[in-house]
Amino acid sequence: MTDVNTGQGTDTKARAREGTARLGEWVAGLDVADVPAPVAARLSLVLLDTLGVTALGAALDEQRALRAAWNAPDGPAPLIGGGRSATVDAAAWLNANALVALELDEGNKYAKGHPAAHGFPAVLALAAERDASGADTAAALLAAYEVAARFGRAARLRAGAHPHGNWGVAGAAAGCARLLGLDAGAAAAAIDAGAGMPIAGHFASATDGNPVRNAWMGASNAAGLAAARMAAAGIARNTGTAALTLGDLLGELDPGELTGGLGERWDVTRGYFKRHASCSFTHPAADAALDLRGDLDPSRVAAVLVETHALGAGLASAEWDNRLSAMFSTPFAVAAALLDGEVGPGASGPDRLADPALRGLARRVRVVAADDLTARLPDERPARVTVELDDGTRIVREAPNPVGDADHRPLDERDVVRLLHRWLPGGSALIDRAAGFARDLPALPRVGAPLRGLAGAPDGTEK
Repeated sequence: MTDVNTGQGTDTKARAREGTARLGEWVAGLDVADVPAPVAARLSLVLLDTLGVTALGAALDEQRALRAAWNAPDGPAPLIGGGRSATVDAAAWLNANALVALELDEGNKYAKGHPAAHGFPAVLALAAERDASGADTAAALLAAYEVAARFGRAARLRAGAHPHGNWGVAGAAAGCARLLGLDAGAAAAAIDAGAGMPIAGHFASATDGNPVRNAWMGASNAAGLAAARMAAAGIARNTGTAALTLGDLLGELDPGELTGGLGERWDVTRGYFKRHASCSFTHPAADAALDLRGDLDPSRVAAVLVETHALGAGLASAEWDNRLSAMFSTPFAVAAALLDGEVGPGASGPDRLADPALRGLARRVRVVAADDLTARLPDERPARVTVELDDGTRIVREAPNPVGDADHRPLDERDVVRLLHRWLPGGSALIDRAAGFARDLPALPRVGAPLRGLAGAPDGTEK
């Protein structure tokens, strides 16, 4: 049967409502003490990465300008790496924006996006305001990740839709609901309300270099806070609205994915960390290029063919006019890897982006979709790179997944800390505090003061 007003099957809507109710029950009862040790350890690492990458983003000139323009009042929630604390909503929004500004935030290929970035800033800001226990904060972060990842699995967005700010809002709402101590029904209502506040952003905003794409994550975290507060006030309802918003309006929704393996499969253990400051679809090609680099002189490269899966084939432009558009260009990532030996935050700085050598090499990179690589989705996100030298020699490398994926050369705490220290000169004390906070979180009696201790800018000044 189909709803005449929406076109959405009433059965799908009912199943979405039932799935959301089950998620609400699970979130309300989630106790971090009952979580398997490997899951808790991975959550700690995701939190460390989130805090460190937020501080990296906060150090950018454009993020300093954004904080100044925002002019947020003082409050209990830290602006990570920003030198001060602010109101909860401002901190959630600004930290989320900084978190995704360098394309270094943790992601999940099965969710098809970034579960942590959708909700961690909101949960941490609210936890600081409430001076919550470490155990409750950890449970809220885990709820945010797992619920967001399940909605990411369930949602099949229309062609052209960007995943930032839509399916993950439900995760932000779930985490905030857990932190507020809402019961099962209220937690379900919060999740449903979050699912009813998606951003319909086009992927071209990212490839065009429009920073509104970063703002979608700020909106996700702000909406998650609003949804949980609505539920706490008793005015939110669980009607299965995800079937209408994420399903009917933005694509399709498979409600079965909302609860499949609930409490048994932990998506937080299946994500990836980044060693390149660029879209994850560019990473396997960049990894292959780095592997090739030892066998060639970049000045002798005549042409580069990048074969990739259908999801990544659209990142083919060799032209960019700012940091964001470069980070969504496979030719940029491959050229930077070949010339510089890494695709770090500095690769997309204004001076480096204007380098004629970088632009010239990028224009010799061609990106195409390959059916055999697309067939390996979703477990793999592969790329095959063929470099042709000026004498006609061809060298080929293939990467099955980005380095840092849980299934391919995963990064551990030492790797993440080492990368953060390299990318944030002068930030050793802040990184060490973040690592200690993430590691000790479940045992902390209160998190307000430790969280506010992460507001300090690396050089001790307002950023």
